[in-house]
Amino acid sequence: MPEPVVDLPDAAARELYRAILAEGGRIRVGEIRPEDKSAVKQLADLGLLVLRTADGTYSAVNPRAVGERIGADLREESARLLARAAAVPDLLDDLTQAYDTAPRRADPVGGVRRVVGMPEIRHLISQLVKDYPHEALAAQPGGPRPHDHMQDSLDHSRRYVEAGGAMFTVFEPSACSDPRTVEYALHSTQAGAPIRLLEGPFTKTLIFDRTVAVIPATLDHTVAAVVEDAAMVAYLVGVFEQQWQHAQAVDWESLAAGSAPIAHEQVGRLLARGLTQRAIATRMGLSERTVAGHIARLRKVYDAETLFQLGWQMRGARTGESGG
Repeated sequence: MPEPVVDLPDAAARELYRAILAEGGRIRVGEIRPEDKSAVKQLADLGLLVLRTADGTYSAVNPRAVGERIGADLREESARLLARAAAVPDLLDDLTQAYDTAPRRADPVGGVRRVVGMPEIRHLISQLVKDYPHEALAAQPGGPRPHDHMQDSLDHSRRYVEAGGAMFTVFEPSACSDPRTVEYALHSTQAGAPIRLLEGPFTKTLIFDRTVAVIPATLDHTVAAVVEDAAMVAYLVGVFEQQWQHAQAVDWESLAAGSAPIAHEQVGRLLARGLTQRAIATRMGLSERTVAGHIARLRKVYDAETLFQLGWQMRGARTGESGG
């Protein structure tokens, strides 16, 4: 069955059609100007002009009749497509049954499945994203994100949100030490998948549609536990919701532009100026415990054993001198 014509005439073709009507509804082939040939073809393809080979003229056709014909063709085509769409699930039924009954490469332990190896874990997550398309909650500790997976992760986030899903993620503040991670967080937030910063230690957790969760089963994260028990998943959702409430919303655009330093960077600048931990807490309106947490992260970044060594190295980093 030929595809129905749906392209309507452009302004030039419409003007030519009116001109032909004004001349009695006919135009000889020999009278068609070169610049009008494209418009004539449009009108003829739609059926608004019909060629009479006997006398070599095009005759105008009532647009009402043409519209009814095209409408009927489109309705017929729509009915055919709807019938095909309705049949697709049945046509794929054998594959769906094979997918549902296929053994998962995971070992059930105490009602929790275990998935071993990063390739298998990534494959599992890609399946869960498709199987649970409404909400994804992600607690992602560990500082800067792996650069080789950033673009794929961003593409997945965009597709998830564009399909109507909601996605929420928390990072550690130390993630902001990496410009590419900041850029990733900016694009993710702009795409509708906001990312916040959470102080203090937390565990890597992925939760999909409040139905299934993925958490590490080993310290090196090479084994994942897939939790489907409703009570356990509800508990993990509650933990994440508390984390999200305590997490800090970030102006990622300003941070990416270098005009909005985050808290631990401000602590570092004051520390480099020689202020004590208590003085920094007073200046920034933070508790000494919070400031101590920022300093601990900075000591890790600068590999400093003492507070004096940290301040010395940070002053050297800001002036371009060696801190050693």
